[in-house]
Amino acid sequence: MGYKVAVVGATGNVGREMLDILAERGFPADQVVAIASRRSQGVDVSFGDKTLKCQALENYDFSDTDICLMSAGGSASKEWSPKIAAQGCVVIDNSSAWRYDADVPLIVPEVNADAIAGFTRKNIIANPNCSTAQLVVALKPLHEAATIKRVVVSTYQSVSGAGKDAMDELFNQTRAIFVNDPVEAKKFTKRIAYNVIPHIDVFMEDGYTKEEWKVLAETKKMLDPKIKVTCTAVRVPVFIGHAESVNIEFEKPITAEDARSILREAPGCLVVDKQEDGGYVTPFECAGEDATYISRIREDATVENGLNIWVVSDNLRKGAALNAVQIAEVLVNRKLIQPKKRAA
Repeated sequence: MGYKVAVVGATGNVGREMLDILAERGFPADQVVAIASRRSQGVDVSFGDKTLKCQALENYDFSDTDICLMSAGGSASKEWSPKIAAQGCVVIDNSSAWRYDADVPLIVPEVNADAIAGFTRKNIIANPNCSTAQLVVALKPLHEAATIKRVVVSTYQSVSGAGKDAMDELFNQTRAIFVNDPVEAKKFTKRIAYNVIPHIDVFMEDGYTKEEWKVLAETKKMLDPKIKVTCTAVRVPVFIGHAESVNIEFEKPITAEDARSILREAPGCLVVDKQEDGGYVTPFECAGEDATYISRIREDATVENGLNIWVVSDNLRKGAALNAVQIAEVLVNRKLIQPKKRAA
């Protein structure tokens, strides 16, 4: 008997990607249900070669559902994830609502799959921030090899990380510039077309943004609380794919060639690092791909035991939907949950 899986937020960018990835990877589900807010009830979404009609979250009974992939935003998750979990359905949540709760495991399967066992405390598992997910996939094998002391990361994040409205804004602004129409900024604080914006999420008292703080807090929770992390998060006029320039300081010596060899063997990583024109990966090439791509691996002569790397990944996949499905696969493969008995 297979599992029953619900995807909440099925009409959004990440929800649709979750449905696609469940189908692509042949997740062992007898039934997949698309769920959204009441205003999207009845909307059609694709699941493999099938079409599903969205059901309303407010009216849905999760008592016979095994896994809920939740991508409905932080406020909805705060309200609904505990209610769903109380019905015996394991919630894998893509928002920031539960990431920093000590009783909720924050999981990237290539990095800290063993921590998933803690899900029984609240029946909720958190998916990390999109920019953190790809970062820790690259950092984990290097940390195991040479122990990371400090990480300085600058992110170059695509507009899809801010949702469909943000993608539409980039498209509409770009078109407006070409036809000499007025350029309107609604979703972003400044024009995003042909521009970069060093501001993602709200500002905090220390001058960092919440997005920058998330990278720090989540890296420490998943990888090692002793690692020092600082971040500058930048929105760039790219539709899909986050890129990161990462400077790493280690406790032990590690060469660029050591790092290449380690990362080539690491789960989830794909090294494309030729010191020639085009010998690296950009967001354009990573869109639609599952791997975390690593390029521009080189030693930093300004610090002892330092490296620089360039990390790129599809933020809708590894940064969100793919990681959530991989978490569900860990639950199933490790036999941490069993399918519920359902009426015939």
